[in-house]
Amino acid sequence: MTLESIAYTDGDQALTGWLARPVGAPRGAVAVYPTIMNVNAPIERRARLLAEAGFLALIADFYGTPVTDFDHSRELANALRADVDTYRRRIGAGIAALRALAGGLTLSAVGYCMGGQAALEAARAGENLALVASFHGILSTDRPASAQTPIAPRIFVSHGDADPLVPRTQVLSFWEEMDEASANWHFHSYAGVRHGFTDPGSDARGVPAIAYDASADRQSWAALIGLLDEIYG
Repeated sequence: MTLESIAYTDGDQALTGWLARPVGAPRGAVAVYPTIMNVNAPIERRARLLAEAGFLALIADFYGTPVTDFDHSRELANALRADVDTYRRRIGAGIAALRALAGGLTLSAVGYCMGGQAALEAARAGENLALVASFHGILSTDRPASAQTPIAPRIFVSHGDADPLVPRTQVLSFWEEMDEASANWHFHSYAGVRHGFTDPGSDARGVPAIAYDASADRQSWAALIGLLDEIYG
C-alpha cells in the first residue's frame, strides 16, 4: 500500500503528512502521531494496518524538516515542546488536516513514544475525538486536565512497566489526572516491558531503555482494534 503525501501547515510552518487509505469506504479516520524521529518505517506500517482495519490514517508531521539523527530529533522535539500552546497547535494542525480529508467521519488519534504524549495532549486540549491511544508514550504534561477541563475522548494507554522514561510515579500521577478530569480510561501495563516495545527494530539500537516485546506488541494492538470496533462498529 502506497502512502499519499499530504501537504498542510501550522501557521507559517509547512508540514507533510502521509495518508493510508482503506479499500472501500472508510469507517472512521485516525491521526497517527509518530515517535521523536518523526515518520519512519514502523509508523508507516501502523498507518497501513489501520487502513487494513478500515480507517483513513494520516501520519502527522511534528517538525516540517528532515530528521538527520537521534540527537537532531531531540533538539527539534525540545524546541517544539518548550511551549505547551505551540506544541498543542502543531498537534491540532495534524487533526485539522485529517478532518479536511475525512468528509465528516469520526476522528480518533493514536501515538507512539512522543506521539503517545501528543495524542494525549490532543485529548487534554479538547480536540473532538472519539478515542485517543498511547503506546509507550510519555504521560506527563505541562498542562494537566482537571475538573474544569475534562477529558471527552475515551483513553487507551499501553505501557511497559519497566519503561525508565515513564516511571510508576508518572503513571500514578496520570491516573489521578484522568480521574480528576472524569476520563473514561483503559490502562494496560506489561510487566518487565521497556520503552519502544512495539518496534521490532528497538533491540538493534543498543539502548538499555528500549526493547521490543512481541507479546506486548500483539496484545496492545489487539486491545486497540477491539476498542475501535466497539466505537466504530
